Amino acid sequence: MAAQTDVYDAIVIGAGIQGCFTAYHLAKHRKKVILLEQFFLPHSRGSSHGQSRIIRRAYSKDFYTQMMEECYQMWAQLEHEARTQLHRQTGLLLLGVKDNPELKTIQATLSRQGVEHQSLPSEELKLRFPNIRLARGEVGLLDKSGGVLYADKALRALQDAIRQLGGLVHDGEKVMEIKPGLPVMVKSTSRSYQAKSLIITAGPWTNRLLHPLGIELPLQTLRINVCYWQEKVPGSYGVSQAFPCLLGLGLSLTPYHIYGLPSGEYPGLMKVCYHHGNSADPEERDCPAAFSDIQDVQILSRFVRNHLPDLEPEPAIMERCMYTNTPDEHFILDQHPKYDNIVIGAGFSGHGFKLAPVVGKILYELSMKLTPSYDLTPFQISRFPGLGKAHL
Repeated sequence: MAAQTDVYDAIVIGAGIQGCFTAYHLAKHRKKVILLEQFFLPHSRGSSHGQSRIIRRAYSKDFYTQMMEECYQMWAQLEHEARTQLHRQTGLLLLGVKDNPELKTIQATLSRQGVEHQSLPSEELKLRFPNIRLARGEVGLLDKSGGVLYADKALRALQDAIRQLGGLVHDGEKVMEIKPGLPVMVKSTSRSYQAKSLIITAGPWTNRLLHPLGIELPLQTLRINVCYWQEKVPGSYGVSQAFPCLLGLGLSLTPYHIYGLPSGEYPGLMKVCYHHGNSADPEERDCPAAFSDIQDVQILSRFVRNHLPDLEPEPAIMERCMYTNTPDEHFILDQHPKYDNIVIGAGFSGHGFKLAPVVGKILYELSMKLTPSYDLTPFQISRFPGLGKAHL
């Protein structure tokens, strides 16, 4: 273990996918980095665990689609380095009524960014995917580059890579105190550390760390039900049958997206989830289900019954996950307004996993005072009113 007086180039707090990619970029650039995680790894308390996530270029905002270009390259590079499959291309099928404004916007973004995609009118959709039942007026948009990321494998691969590159990963070590300054001091349950810069990627625990530093971000922590549904005929919605990932926009009178991943991680079970949840304290994530949790599952059951008739309409397995949402659902990637050697990555709003390679690169650049590779205007803290100097 490093001596008490050692000063690191960077300390990263939080070993979810964003923190892991940040530490990975730092270690790759030969920076002396330590990654601190309050729970023993692997754990299921945050936002990055589980077996799968969707990867896609289909976004309504050009900046995300642009970032995904480099993300795909970096995911492929990590896969090559780790010598293990981290990604499977299945395509992503977006479903919505023909005049759904979000569907139109996403299609326009894909066209502008030169991403291969295909519009599927109802008749063609029925022929292509006979085990999807459509409501009147529903059409499809296929992002051919979409697919599945193997989340747990990706985290393991990154943590191994950080160690191989000379970085340290300390789990079961909760941060108790941060003293700003040069160097910044971090006291954990085990010992104290000093670093030139600090990167906070603590998910639902972000504001607990920031509050003593004079800032509170407009973050809402939500508990999400992750539901798996039994196939009536094994493999009917499987990756082996070339079934795509799904994203339902404004279907079944729901205000939030419904998304699905083909069966694979649990044999014979398709993952279909509601892209929303209920406010929850991350420390009390496993408390009994609220009434609104039951409502969310009822919304999913209705969707499954109406659109995926070859699945049993009650979930076979339910797991939990945390989202940390910002009001506009765009990330926070910025320096602390008062201490520029403290960098914050937060508010990934349930869609950050796929973008983590570039997010980690940006957080690395901010921590090393390098010019960021991307325009960070959409991700700045200053976009939220009421978080000015008075807050500090």
